[in-house]
Amino acid sequence: MSDTTAPVPQYAGTLIERMGIEVLEASAQRVVGTMPVAGNTQPYGLLHGGASAVLAETLGSIAAMAHAGEGRAAVGIELNATHHRAARSGIVTGTATALHLGGRLASYQVVVEDEDGRPLCTARLTCMVIDARP
Repeated sequence: MSDTTAPVPQYAGTLIERMGIEVLEASAQRVVGTMPVAGNTQPYGLLHGGASAVLAETLGSIAAMAHAGEGRAAVGIELNATHHRAARSGIVTGTATALHLGGRLASYQVVVEDEDGRPLCTARLTCMVIDARP
């Protein structure tokens, strides 16, 4: 397992690119990223809860991959999210913080905040650490 800073992979052609997610900082202990509200709303103009979940799973998965290390992979096995308030515009920031870094499981709390630092969503992601497949 690794607890060092992770290289940020290229995300061209992925959901990460489509959602406009930008990774600002990445390590096994903590990953921070942003996402625009624009383009990620539901029909009423509010940030879609699924978009918050995508941000949470993305950031937690990047951290879990950093933890897994060379020759290993992390796959999400559970995600839950509680939505606290709405956002209509701006940029949201998610911070994934390690809760448990084990040999087989890695769990993260992910807090998504608006530009004023108010929590919009709190999520928990658990990933299983497995041997990478060729």
